[in-house]
Amino acid sequence: MIKNCCMISTWKMSLLGMKRAAPLLKRNVPVHEAILMAVKTVEDDPAISSVGYGGLPNLNGEVELDATYMNGDTLGFGGVMSVKNIKNPIEVAFDLSHYQRNCLLSDIGATRYAQSKGFAFQNMLSPESKKRYDQTDKMRDSEMLEAYKEHDTVCVIGMDHRRSMACGVSTSGLFLKMPGRVGDSPIIGSGLYADSEVGCAAATGVGEDIMKGCLSFSIVEKMRNGMDPQTACETALQQHLQRFLRCNHSCGSISVIAMDCYGNAGAATTLSAFPFVVTDQNFSTQLYVASNIGGKISIFQPDQGWLNSYRGD
Repeated sequence: MIKNCCMISTWKMSLLGMKRAAPLLKRNVPVHEAILMAVKTVEDDPAISSVGYGGLPNLNGEVELDATYMNGDTLGFGGVMSVKNIKNPIEVAFDLSHYQRNCLLSDIGATRYAQSKGFAFQNMLSPESKKRYDQTDKMRDSEMLEAYKEHDTVCVIGMDHRRSMACGVSTSGLFLKMPGRVGDSPIIGSGLYADSEVGCAAATGVGEDIMKGCLSFSIVEKMRNGMDPQTACETALQQHLQRFLRCNHSCGSISVIAMDCYGNAGAATTLSAFPFVVTDQNFSTQLYVASNIGGKISIFQPDQGWLNSYRGD
């Protein structure tokens, strides 16, 4: 368990965004400003091929995006799914989180809403993404699609000086997914869950498998019942995998992060290496790695040698 945290996020790709968000929290801004900064930094980076501009296309060669935001104080949430050419889906998700109804919109409805509110639009298919799509076999079995080939969903959990907590998530989903496919990311309880009275959790990986266990809600409920975030992450993931074994289901890759209302954080994964980023209460931002070797989870800070050998994001 990592103590004295104010933010935690998934993947090494979130490091720059977290470093940009930390000074905002230091100035005592509301937590949503820091989360939006961290997520938008990833969405705007064309070198990141699983989120926002430059995201990997669906089977038709279109970049379809999903994003969600949840307010831990009010339990309000907003989300968009299967949207095209919205520059920063997380902004629209945050805006929708202020509504009690009609807060989760898809496809053309979400697009028209974003247009009516003046959000920015652009072609989200970068030249590099189009090249990768053109050079990839389209006849692969869609049932065998896997996450993490080029990293995956960005999830950011934060807590501000008022102890208000929230979580934001953004992704382009699985590469060569069927048009209209939606994973766990925009579904609260699965892709994310936030409750300022307890804590927040978020997930990244194969969404269909994450949704089968409502993993983020499961982790938060375990924290509500007294588990620390690290134990909650490991227990929820292990119970989920054991249930899959009992029904002979081969589970896709999954990683989870969590932070409680006291600033303790944890992570768990099915991978041998899952990098994640933590900003502490002194607003210093560091990279960590969760590793699963033989079912045992360990957390460590990578040295330069490890970073040089890492071939992920």
